[in-house]
Amino acid sequence: MNLRSAVKKAKKGSKDALLQLIMEEKENYYRLAYVYVGNEHDAMDAMEDMIVTVYEKIEQLNDPDAFYSWSKTILVNGCKTMLRKQNRLVLKEEWADEGESSNPLEHSDREMEIKEMLLQLNEHQAEAIRLKYILDLDYSTAAMVMGVSVGTAKSRVFQGLKKLRETFGGTANE
Repeated sequence: MNLRSAVKKAKKGSKDALLQLIMEEKENYYRLAYVYVGNEHDAMDAMEDMIVTVYEKIEQLNDPDAFYSWSKTILVNGCKTMLRKQNRLVLKEEWADEGESSNPLEHSDREMEIKEMLLQLNEHQAEAIRLKYILDLDYSTAAMVMGVSVGTAKSRVFQGLKKLRETFGGTANE
C-alpha cells in the first residue's frame, strides 16, 4: 500500500492502515524519541502517546505526503512535554556503529565529551545538530521537526558547528 492511500484509509478510521504507517517507521520513531528522552521506557511511552495523538488528529493532516514529518513533529513535541513535566532535560546521543569501541568505558567517555561540547551551544543549535548529524535527518525533515524553515535549520546547524570549531578547534571539515 502506498503512502497516500494508507493515509487516506487511516483518515477514514482504518486502524490497520495507521498501524502499517507507524510500523514502517517504528525504528526511526524510537531513535528520535530516545535522543530526546534518554531512556528506553520514556521513549516507548512517547511513541505510544504519539500514536494516540496521530490517531486522534489525523483528519487535520492536509498533505498525505507529509505524514512522516508531521508524526515526527508530534513525537518531538510529546518528548519535550514529557521532559518539561519531569522537569529535566536529558538528551542522549545515538552513536553510529562506525568507529565505536567495544570498550563501554571508552564509548561512555566519548558520549560525555560530545554532551559537554553540545552544552556550549544554545538549545536550538544543539537540537539542530542532533537531528542532522546524530539522527541523520535531511534539513527539510529536521526543519519540520523543529517547526522552523529549512533556512533556519541550516543556519542553526552552521552557527552551532561554527561555535564548536571556535570553542574546541578544528577545521570546517571536522
